[in-house]
Amino acid sequence: MRSELPEGFFGPREWARLNAVTDVIPGFPYTDFDTVEGGKALAEADILLAAWGTPSLTKARLAHAKKLKMVAYAASSVRTVTPTEFWETSNILVTTAASAMAVPVAEFTYAAIIMCGKNVFRLRDAHRTERGTGGFGSRRGMNQPHLGNHARRIGIVGASRIGRLVIDMLARGTFEIAVYDPFLSSDEATTLGTTKMELHQLLAWSDVVSLHAPILPETRHMIGAHELALMADHAIFINTARGWLVDHDALLAEAQSGRLRILIDTPEPEPLPTDSPFYDLPNVVLTPHIAGALGNELRALSDLAITEIERFVAGISPLHPVMKQDLERVA
Repeated sequence: MRSELPEGFFGPREWARLNAVTDVIPGFPYTDFDTVEGGKALAEADILLAAWGTPSLTKARLAHAKKLKMVAYAASSVRTVTPTEFWETSNILVTTAASAMAVPVAEFTYAAIIMCGKNVFRLRDAHRTERGTGGFGSRRGMNQPHLGNHARRIGIVGASRIGRLVIDMLARGTFEIAVYDPFLSSDEATTLGTTKMELHQLLAWSDVVSLHAPILPETRHMIGAHELALMADHAIFINTARGWLVDHDALLAEAQSGRLRILIDTPEPEPLPTDSPFYDLPNVVLTPHIAGALGNELRALSDLAITEIERFVAGISPLHPVMKQDLERVA
């Protein structure tokens, strides 16, 4: 993993758990398996505790990892670490902390839905400018029925781990919820407390649209000019998934029109150029990819990865294994 990550991932408790069940190879973490030291460590390792910045386990690198039996990934998507050739040449167990990562993303998304529904960020800016001379409380929302969160229609694009957590949070309120996911049946959607819709139907129906689909070839720019045009005036568009899903030229055109309210945590490219108009548009909230694990939330990821290692050493089945076929449907 990246050299700065252990400070956030591991405290005394986490190190104690690791040391109780493994011998940690000196020099952890390694950031390059092609150096003499990194190659030697990889050759000695039974378990690879990995996260962002781990070199890809190519066929050539795996040839030197004769003892490797497990990759415990303390983050979400394993795609960069385990490329296609990894799955073709090895039977190494791979686990992911995606379920732990899903929690802060879902919490952030739910909060974004509530805050954008009340136009919090734009009203904050107006309040700063007015310095107490503007309207207070409900006066702000008079004759503005697009503000507020009562009985709002929320469209979830992707019944992923995160999408399902967001649905569960929303289901406790007065929201109407719809979901688009080609892998989800209507009965499964009903069980989740939602209504299954096709994408275009959902976009036209929703007051808020939140993206939770994976990066797949077929999801590239699944939201373009036509899809955005289907959304109602004053509707809210939230992306805490990946910029891959959205045609940002089309999104910028809609943003500049002022017709939609937009929150982007994961733009494309990332970061946006310094002269991007997105930074300055009053109807756009741009955050620096912070929906995922941040600060002390990193410990939830390492906790799950260490739990998987403890189970592996004890001969117990993993909680969250990753199979080759899973990569066809997940990020």
